[in-house]
This record gives sequence, structure tokens and C-alpha cells, in this order.
Amino acid sequence: MKLKMMQLMTLTALFAASAFATDVDLKSSDLTWHGSKVTGKHSGKIPLKSGSVELKDGKIASGEFVADLTSFTITDLEGEWATKFLTHMKSGDFFEVEKYPTAKIVIKSVKGNKATADLTIKGKTNEVKFDINEKAGKYAGTLEFDRTKFDMIYGSKSFFKSIGDKAIDNEVKVEFAFSVKK
Repeated sequence: MKLKMMQLMTLTALFAASAFATDVDLKSSDLTWHGSKVTGKHSGKIPLKSGSVELKDGKIASGEFVADLTSFTITDLEGEWATKFLTHMKSGDFFEVEKYPTAKIVIKSVKGNKATADLTIKGKTNEVKFDINEKAGKYAGTLEFDRTKFDMIYGSKSFFKSIGDKAIDNEVKVEFAFSVKK
């Protein structure tokens, strides 16, 4: 009986040492979005509201991140143009922030550095895949998603064929970097 108890305690200690959940350091996290259109491109920042990951042997095994869409910014416009742009991006044409103030990504699995996750925007969830790279305790990568899969069809050539030079690309890129709390 003592031997079985000792074995169980050893297995538990090994498992606890190799896998654990921890919060993301929100202050050192960076989410930068990039959108493009026929006539140019825009970019900005998205603050994280919360984040946690499960680490297994120093690698991410799973995780959950919540982005605060009410506070996202644009970095390449200023003044009146920035205000107009953000007002439009937060409207029903795009993120509908009043009704859906957050976006969420749940990392379901990671094999090597390839992550599979569920991205939820505007109450719609779609699977996305992206790379996560670790260097000196900092995790980084680029997530790309098709905005039209989240009912953001405004200015999309896929839906409005004769839109010409007013077309907005469907793909949105989000570069991310974060570290975990020690």
C-alpha cells in the first residue's frame, strides 16, 4: 500500500512539474492589427483584457485570451480621421463593439509550434491555425483571419463585385507577443 501511494505521489509531482497554468503578463503583451485595402493599409493596437496559458515543459499546450475591442486604436491616422475610422470600425459594419465588446481566442492544441484555436468575434466562432514561437520566455507569432467569416462583409469584393478601388481585403493580420507572469 505504501509503495502504491509513493508511486502515485511521484507521478503527481512529475505531472505538476511539467504542466501548469499561468496568467499572461498583460502589461508586456502586444497585439498589433493590420488591415489593407486597394488604396492603402491601416494598423493599430488591441489591448488584452485577460490571458492565461497552460505550459507543458516550457511550451504552450493551451490558452485563452480576451481582447478589449472597446479600446483598440489606430496608429497611422490622427485627429478627426482617426476618430472617424475607429467609429466606423466599432460600428455594425465591422466589430459591432457596443453589442460585442470583446473578442476571444481559445488555443485548443499546439503541435511543435503550430497552434489550433477557436477565434470568436461578434458571437461567431471559427477555427484558426497559426505559429507560436518562443524566445527567451517571450511568445510571438502572427494570426490571420478572414473577417467575412465573422459577418464583417462591408467593402468586401467577395460580396460586392463592382466595388472597385473601394474594396477592403478580407484578411486581417494580428501580430502578437506576450510573456507569462513569473
